Amino acid sequence: MDTNVTVAEDGAASPAATLVLPFATDGGLAARAAIGLLVLATDQTIEHEWRFLLGEPGVAVYNARLWNDKEIAPETLARMEQDIAPTTRLILPGLELDVVAFGCTSGSMVIGPERVRERIREARPGIATTTPVEAVDAALGSLGARRIGLVAPYQRRVGEAMRDYFVKAGYEVPVLAIFDEPDDTIAARIAPDSIAAAVAQAAAHTEVDAVFVSCTSLRVAEAVEALETRTGKPVTSSNHALAWHSLRLAGVTEGLEGRGRLFRTPLR
Repeated sequence: MDTNVTVAEDGAASPAATLVLPFATDGGLAARAAIGLLVLATDQTIEHEWRFLLGEPGVAVYNARLWNDKEIAPETLARMEQDIAPTTRLILPGLELDVVAFGCTSGSMVIGPERVRERIREARPGIATTTPVEAVDAALGSLGARRIGLVAPYQRRVGEAMRDYFVKAGYEVPVLAIFDEPDDTIAARIAPDSIAAAVAQAAAHTEVDAVFVSCTSLRVAEAVEALETRTGKPVTSSNHALAWHSLRLAGVTEGLEGRGRLFRTPLR
């Protein structure tokens, strides 16, 4: 114990003690799962939705912002690849993570999930990784859906490329509904009512098994349960599926209520 001398109000000197105390440690905020998330510089939505989806005791999300152009186009998306590894290195350097998620749907499609994984593992060798396109594939497979209604904010060429990506992956996409908006900062302000109307319209096609809302900027997660009740079909989104897949890869397997059918479904 160190003892310092202070002066009391009456002018008399009195000793002041500095106490060095014992302490205990626990598992911290990430006692169950530590998830790293690469967030686009322009993204206004994913962190908010993940707080809702992953707000469970012992589950912690650690973010780093990845530079991107606000225009969502194939050439701008491809340029993000060079920044994936250095941005990953910014997430809790020296501390363990269970999984790293890349938060861009169209970017993971253009760059390719395998190359995204390679870039992340340059910074975190051997770590589990996921991207929205991989997460949605895992989600739809776990839900048993093969025919999807695709809702997206993108301009036509990006939306159609997304549809083609899922067709090549073995899915049928009977309906593609787009808002034809190339600016990511505007996509983040598309009203939830407009998104809900698009989901209902896509789900109305009898040949659709499930609806996928693409783009991490679109606000969907808090409405998934209500949308499923309204449409009678499973609904997921980029943020929704990515959060679920990250949880499952991190070893959190129990069902969670209030987040839609997917969060009550195991990874298959």
